[in-house]
Amino acid sequence: MGIAGLIRDKAGAFMRMKVRRELGRFLDAARDCRRTQTEVLQSLIQLNGQSDFARDHGLHEVRSPQDLARKFTTTNYNHYSAYVERLLRGEQHAMLGEHNKLLMFTLSSGTTNNSKYIPVTTRFLEDYRRGWQIWGIGAFDAYPRLRRLRMLQLSSDYQRFMSEAGTPCGNISGLAVAMQRPVVRTLYTLPYLITKISDPEAKYYTTLRIALADPDIGMITTANPSTLVHLAHLADRRKEELIRDLRDGSLACEADLPPEVATQLQRHIRKKSRHRAEFLERCVAKHGHLYPKDVWPELQLLAVWLGGSCAAYLPSLKHVFGDLPIRDHGLSASEGRMTLPFEDNCSAGVLDVATHYFEFIPEAEYGSEKPTILMAHELEQGQRYFILLTTASGFFRYDICDVVECVGFEGTTPVLRFMHKGSYISNVTGEKLSESQVVEAVGATLQHFDHRVECFSVAPVWGHPPGYRLLLEDWELPPSEKLAQFELALDEHLMALNCEYREKRDTGRLLPLQVKVLRNGSWEKFARERQSRVGGSVEQYKHPCLLHSLELSASVCSRFAVDIEAPDQVA
Repeated sequence: MGIAGLIRDKAGAFMRMKVRRELGRFLDAARDCRRTQTEVLQSLIQLNGQSDFARDHGLHEVRSPQDLARKFTTTNYNHYSAYVERLLRGEQHAMLGEHNKLLMFTLSSGTTNNSKYIPVTTRFLEDYRRGWQIWGIGAFDAYPRLRRLRMLQLSSDYQRFMSEAGTPCGNISGLAVAMQRPVVRTLYTLPYLITKISDPEAKYYTTLRIALADPDIGMITTANPSTLVHLAHLADRRKEELIRDLRDGSLACEADLPPEVATQLQRHIRKKSRHRAEFLERCVAKHGHLYPKDVWPELQLLAVWLGGSCAAYLPSLKHVFGDLPIRDHGLSASEGRMTLPFEDNCSAGVLDVATHYFEFIPEAEYGSEKPTILMAHELEQGQRYFILLTTASGFFRYDICDVVECVGFEGTTPVLRFMHKGSYISNVTGEKLSESQVVEAVGATLQHFDHRVECFSVAPVWGHPPGYRLLLEDWELPPSEKLAQFELALDEHLMALNCEYREKRDTGRLLPLQVKVLRNGSWEKFARERQSRVGGSVEQYKHPCLLHSLELSASVCSRFAVDIEAPDQVA
């Protein structure tokens, strides 16, 4: 670490001082949640209240939370799709105020069949970066040694393609990296160019090739823990190539990179690291594998999601990274950040009340005709809620389909823990697969093969990596000679409908979908049990075409499957 570490420490000192002031302001705001949220709502109305969407819906007349509740219903992406289309064509005023410049669209899959285009504006980006900085100062103050080490951050390209009007479309994390000041970039191991590698295997191999040359990595951060598990297994699987590349100053996957990226990465690759290569060889000789816990002795902290289904990855994560502290970097989605955690090994975080305006629907009332809608300070500890967002991107009372539990308060601001996506979404590793997407994909596949089934469910199944199974009773299986083609076609339909499912499949974080056979009569028994448990009638019962939780999937497979999953494949 030496002199370089001291320089990093000095370079970051002024920035840390500024961010501590931001943290102080945030904690002050949290003390009076109601006042803070009212002020945030007023500022967001002022920011985007003159947009066409706001005017069309009378939002320009809103002055208070009570006005908003009276004038406007809850929304989802479908309410905005026509206005987003206009934004894509360059009509800023469709959803945004004149002083809230559109910078890019971040992409996400959702409950609709097509990708969602979420506007990222100047105000939205400021909020996004401030949230990261406040989270970061908490981590750096808890682990002072990080000040002299570097961070390994995995990000994606913010400019995957351009809209009709020339606006970048991609991932907001890439935009944040691209806009870092030079002094800040020295704190990170990976160059921004890595985000420009579209081939998943080549991207992760290049990431490892550069990162393994750096012994001073103190923190590794990305969204899903599945990504880090995948990276660790790739390092072990291709350890001989990686060590050879380090010794020779080469890159085995160079031919798979865009030529301009390969050229610009040469200064990171050409320098030979013989001493580092020898160290890694000794690690392999001693342990029999090449895992992060062996190669980065200075590693202090991992930063990934811990909530919901992500918790299922923790045993695998600890196996390859060791028993390191893990700090959740907060409940967030393409539409915005929602919480700021300040403790290790815990997914709960303080609601980011200074950024967005939040409302909550009690879980038991979700989907009812007139549900109770609460402001943030009105939540009760131990209760679960769905979140509604009003943001700088022009969304009002937007249903994010996330279920959270209130576990306490910071001042009068709730501390929330993410539980799961809404009951019609499965999210094992970030794919956010919806029931509507499952129904459409299965329907198209059945039609293509001229096959009919009376009942089915698609279910997530835990493994290394996890995957999905189409659950069919024995008598409804496609002909055995067509089964492999059927599975492939269904998997391809899901990839076409859900961009994030495709990404997880392309990167190996999800296995190809397979058919799993249930004993005949399983669904009838399953339906009777559910009806008796919830008190529903036969007429009202709706068979779930998507078993959204690992626990429910494990239960069905263990009780009804013809061939039972191995115990270690179930969380």
